[in-house]
Amino acid sequence: MKKIPSLLKTVFGISLVFAASSTLVNCDDTSKSTSSADTTLYGRLGGTPAITAVIDSFLPLVLKDTVINARFNTLPASHIASLRQQLIDLVGYATGGNVKYGGKDMKTAHTGMNIKSEEFDALVGDMVASLNKNKVPSKEQGELGTILVSLKPQVVGQ
Repeated sequence: MKKIPSLLKTVFGISLVFAASSTLVNCDDTSKSTSSADTTLYGRLGGTPAITAVIDSFLPLVLKDTVINARFNTLPASHIASLRQQLIDLVGYATGGNVKYGGKDMKTAHTGMNIKSEEFDALVGDMVASLNKNKVPSKEQGELGTILVSLKPQVVGQ
């Protein structure tokens, strides 16, 4: 498999699981504000510390997943560290936190990657395993799952 040409494509190849709404698909670089953190998915997840724990569990699973790891294993450690922070920011923004995210929309980010349905599903499986490891309640997992399923057409086959 050929090497991903840029960190940006890599970030969005893995981050597809975190886009939370059509606002993310058309997001700009402005921060979202929340009136009550406990009513947002961000707040119910536990905010940035909990999101960080999920990402810190998720990335090693992706890097070990034989279905998708060829897309990521050639990246230097510094790129993985950057990817980690991008994912934390993206999840924070996408779930309603007052977090700044300025990335590309999912379709643009995945154009030319030719992601297969099996790869998408493997990434989802890795996220579910990470959410379970971090004891994220089923209601919040369901909300993230609904978001993810809605993104599949924007990611797969682009």
